[in-house]
Amino acid sequence: PIVDVNREYVALGGAANVSANLRALGDSALTLGALGDDSAADQFRDKLKECGLTADLALVDSSRQTTVKTRIIAETQQLARIDREDKHEIGGEVEGRIMSAYESVADDIKAVIISDYGKGVITRSLLEKIIPDARARGLFIAVDPKETHFMNYTDVSLITPNHHEASFAAGTRITNEETLQVVGCHLMDRLHLGALLITRGAEGMTLFESDGGSADHTLTHFSTVAQKVFDVTGAGDTVIAAFVSAVAAGATLKESAIIANTAAGIVVGQLGAATVTLEELAEALSAP
Repeated sequence: PIVDVNREYVALGGAANVSANLRALGDSALTLGALGDDSAADQFRDKLKECGLTADLALVDSSRQTTVKTRIIAETQQLARIDREDKHEIGGEVEGRIMSAYESVADDIKAVIISDYGKGVITRSLLEKIIPDARARGLFIAVDPKETHFMNYTDVSLITPNHHEASFAAGTRITNEETLQVVGCHLMDRLHLGALLITRGAEGMTLFESDGGSADHTLTHFSTVAQKVFDVTGAGDTVIAAFVSAVAAGATLKESAIIANTAAGIVVGQLGAATVTLEELAEALSAP
C-alpha cells in the first residue's frame, strides 16, 4: 500500500508510558531503564521532560540502540509497525548501574512497577536483587509481565497479565469462568502473589486476592466500561499505572481495580499510547 503521510507525532512507549500515565494522574514517577547512545535517546529524554518527568535514571547502554517503534495508521487501522531495537540481555556492568540507581531512590518511593517487554533489561538476576529489596522496604511491587518470564515474578504484590499471557503461563486456555478461576488460582499459588489482575478485553477484568491461605482466593469481576475502542495500544500501561497510583494513595485492591478499569476504558477510545488525567478519570467515575 502507498501511504500519504499527513501527520507524524512522537510518544513515549514501554515503561516510559507507564511513567507518563502516573504523571498525568498527579504522581511523581522515576523512569529507570536502558537507552542507547543515539539521537533517539536524546528525543526520548526531551519527551520525558515535556511530560514533567526526569531523565536522570535513563541509563546509557552503548551496546544497544534505543527502542523505536513506528506505527503506520490509516484512520484507526494499523497498516504496519516498524521496530528498531536490540533485545539482548544487559551485561553485569549495566545491571549494576541499574541496581545502584534503584538503591539511590528506594528510600523515597512508595511502589515499584516492573514493565517487562522482553527487551533484555528485566533479567532474572536483576529481579532477584530488586524484588527482595523492595519487599524488605515494604514497597508495593507490581509487574506487567512478559509471558515467557512468568516464573521470575515470585513474591510480588501484583501481576497484571492479559488473558492470553495468563493462559500461556498456566498452560491452560481461559475459555470461561471455570478455566479463568483455574488459571488465576494456579498463578496465585505458584508465584505466591498478593494479587493478580487479569485483563480480559471486552470481558473486563478479574481480580484475584490472596486470603492468606494457599488454597482459596477471592475473585472479583469488573465489566468493561469502554464506550468505544479505537486502539488498545498502551492500555496495559494505563491499567498498572492507575492501579498502583490508587494503592499508593491508600485505596483497597478492589477500589484500585475499579479505578484502573475505568482508566483503561478511557484510553482505548484514543489512538496511540494515551494517558488519562485526573479530571477525565473523576468525570468517568462519577458518571451514572
